[in-house]
Amino acid sequence: MDSSPLTQQDRPSSFQPKIDSLYEQLLGRDENDLVDFPDGFWQEFFLLRPDKTSLRRRLNRLDADDLLRIQGETQQLFRRAVAQIKSKNVASAEAALDTLAVFLDVVLAKRYTNPSSEIITVLAGLDEVDDVFLEFADAFETVIRTGKPGVPEDTFSRRDPALTVVWCLSDELGFLLYPSGFICMFDADVETPIRILEPFLLLGLLANYNKFEFRNPYRSRLEDFVDDTAIQKVIRGFGAVCSRSRDGYVAVQEDIEAGWTLGSTLKYIGLGVLAPSRSSTPTRSPASNAEEVKDLFASLPDPDASILLSAYDFTNANKLFCLNLITQPGETPKSEPPFSAFLSLTSYILHHAYRSPRSTLYGLLNLTTLRILIEDQSLCTKLFDPTLSIPVRLSRQRQPFLPSTSHPRPAAAAILDIAVDTINHNLRRRLDIPLYIACLNILHRLLSYLVTTRSRFPYHWPLLWQTLLSLLRFLTTYAESLTHDPDLPALIDTFLATLSLVVCAGDAFLPDTAAWDDLFYKLVGSAHLLPKFRSAFASLSRPESSAPATLNPGASNSPVALVDNLVMVAGHFEGLLEEEKGKGRVGKNLGMKDVGRVIRRGVETLAVPGTEGLERWVRWREVEERGMVKRVGRAGVEDARRVVGGW
Repeated sequence: MDSSPLTQQDRPSSFQPKIDSLYEQLLGRDENDLVDFPDGFWQEFFLLRPDKTSLRRRLNRLDADDLLRIQGETQQLFRRAVAQIKSKNVASAEAALDTLAVFLDVVLAKRYTNPSSEIITVLAGLDEVDDVFLEFADAFETVIRTGKPGVPEDTFSRRDPALTVVWCLSDELGFLLYPSGFICMFDADVETPIRILEPFLLLGLLANYNKFEFRNPYRSRLEDFVDDTAIQKVIRGFGAVCSRSRDGYVAVQEDIEAGWTLGSTLKYIGLGVLAPSRSSTPTRSPASNAEEVKDLFASLPDPDASILLSAYDFTNANKLFCLNLITQPGETPKSEPPFSAFLSLTSYILHHAYRSPRSTLYGLLNLTTLRILIEDQSLCTKLFDPTLSIPVRLSRQRQPFLPSTSHPRPAAAAILDIAVDTINHNLRRRLDIPLYIACLNILHRLLSYLVTTRSRFPYHWPLLWQTLLSLLRFLTTYAESLTHDPDLPALIDTFLATLSLVVCAGDAFLPDTAAWDDLFYKLVGSAHLLPKFRSAFASLSRPESSAPATLNPGASNSPVALVDNLVMVAGHFEGLLEEEKGKGRVGKNLGMKDVGRVIRRGVETLAVPGTEGLERWVRWREVEERGMVKRVGRAGVEDARRVVGGW
C-alpha cells in the first residue's frame, strides 16, 4: 500500500487566537523596514472581535522608543481604524472603536522626550497630521451624533467607546475637536438621564484645557450656548449623577431618623425578641468598625463627582444654564429636583471635607459654583423666592446635627445650612483656611443681599450666631498656629465683615426682634474673647500673595475698626448688666430671663455702628484663583478618566 503524501504534524500545546496572531504581526516586528499591510489584512483585523487584554499586554511591553521605531505600523493602525469607524459595517466599526480606545490609552501614557511631536509622529506623522486629525474629528462627530448606522435606538453602543477615544486624545494631547463638534455631544435622544455623564465630562475637559493660556473655543461655545432643550437635558442628567454620588455617602451611614414602629418600640422596652421579622427587606451591610467607616468616607465622593467640574464651567460661562439649574423641577412631583440633588451632594461632601484633600477640592469647587450663582442679583432673588422652595436632604452623619427640616424651603436656607455645617465640622488645629474663606464668602453675600433688599427671611438664626461665635472662639484659641498662613488676612476680613453685618444690620432682615436679641445675648457671652481677638489679628500685615480680600480698605471698615465696634456693642450691654446688678433687686447673679430683659431694653438705647461698605464684596474672578481651579481640574481629570474609560 502506497504511503499517503500527507504528513501529520504535531498538535501544538496551545492554540493562538487569530486576532492575537495579527497583533503579533503588527506590533511584534523587530525590523526597521516599513511594512505596508494589504487591505485584506485590515479587513480581517477589524472583522475579528478585539482582545483588549492581549492588545494592552503587547502595547505595555513597548516603550516610547519602540513605538517610534514602528511608527509606520502605528500610523497605519490609527488611520485604518478611523476609516473603519465611518464604514457601514457595524461590527467592524465597533471593533475599530474598541481597538482605538485601548491603543490610545496605552500609547498616550508612555513617557516621551518631546511628548507633542512624538505622539503626533506615532499616530499620524508630522507631514499628514492635519489631514488625519480632521478625518478623525469628522468620523467621531458622526459617531457621537448618530451612533450605529441605521440603528438610532442603539446610539450609545458606539457613542460610549467613541467618547472614550476622544477623551484619550483630548486629555493627553490637547487635541480639540473643531467647534461644530460641540452640540453633537447632547444631540442624541437620552432616555436615561444618567447617560449624559460621559459627554458632559468630556465637555468639561475640553473647556478646561489650557484655558488660562489661550482663548479656549469650547469655553466660547459654552458662553454662546442657548439651546434650552439641550441645557435642560444636561441638568436633568447632572441631577441624577449628583443623587447617585450622594447615595454613596448614605450607603456608608444612613442618617435619616427612623420613625417609631412596633418593632422599634418593643426593642426599646427590652422585648426585641417579640419584634416582627424583617428578613425580607434588603438592608445594607454596615461597616465592621469605625476605621472601616473612616476609610469609606475618605474614599468618597465617587469618581462620578468629576461632573462637578463641568457644572462649574457651565455655571461660570452661561447664565441660561444657571437659571435652569435653579428653577428646573423634578421629572415628577415626587422626584428630586436637580438643584436639590446638587445641594445635597454638596452638603455631604463638605460635611466630610476634612477627611481627604480630594473631598476638600470638590467642596471648594461647589462653594465656588454657589458663589457665582449668589453674586448674580437676579439669580440670588430666585434663591430666596418662597415659590421656588425645594426639599434638600442635608447631611446629619456627625454631631452637631443640623435641624431636621423635611419640608420644602427656599434654596438659600439650605445654602445657609451647608455653610454652617461646614464651619462646624471642619474645625481643626491646622485649619483649611481657603475652605473657610469660601464658606464665609457665601454667608456674607447671602446676608448682604438680605440687608440690601431689606427682606425678612425665616431661618434658625440662633444656629448661625452660635456658629460664628464658635469660630471666633476657635480663631482666638489657636491664633498662634494660624498667623503664619498668607491667606489668614482674607479669612479675618471676611469673618469680621460677616459678623459685623449681622450685629449692625440684623434688624433689616430678621423676621422678629427675638432673633436679634439672641445675637446680642450670645455676643455678650463671648465679649471676653474680643480684646484677645483684636490683639491677635487686627494688625495683621496683608502680603500681596494673600487671597483676594472681601473688604475695600478704609478707616470705617478696617479690621481694627470692626473689632472696636464689636467691643463697643458688647460693652454697651455689659454696662447695662452691671448697672442692673448694682441695683441689688435681682442679686449679683442674673438669670437668663433677667439678662434677656436687660438686653431687650438695651437694644433700644444702642447706638448701632454704621454699616457703610460692609455689604459690598468683590465678584469672583477665575483668573485670581487659577491655582485652586487648576488643582480641582487635575483631580477632576483623574476621576473622569476612571469614569469614561473604566481605568
